[in-house]
Amino acid sequence: MNIFVGNLSRDVTDDELRELFANYGQVKSVKIIRDMFSQESKGFGFIEMPGLSEAQKAIGELNTKELKGKKISVNEARPRTNDRRGGTGGNRRSSGGGGSSRGGSGGGGRRW
Repeated sequence: MNIFVGNLSRDVTDDELRELFANYGQVKSVKIIRDMFSQESKGFGFIEMPGLSEAQKAIGELNTKELKGKKISVNEARPRTNDRRGGTGGNRRSSGGGGSSRGGSGGGGRRW
């Protein structure tokens, strides 16, 4: 199971996260997401645990646990969608140009 861990302190390391989750079972991988240029943590990461029941126990017990002064958020990772901008772009286009957004006064009947 892939697990999302959010609200991480900037100085938490991959090894510290691995050690924390290893208390609940086998940890296949740990990845703290970092800025491409500065390599500073973005405050979240992913843990992969092959055992479903172990992963669920880790989620249940570690969610809101304090780690280095911050209460971490732990839950099952959701699959990433390919089209991250499509929904908002479409909404902007469909809401901006209709006659209803112009109101009743000074509307479309005054064209020559």
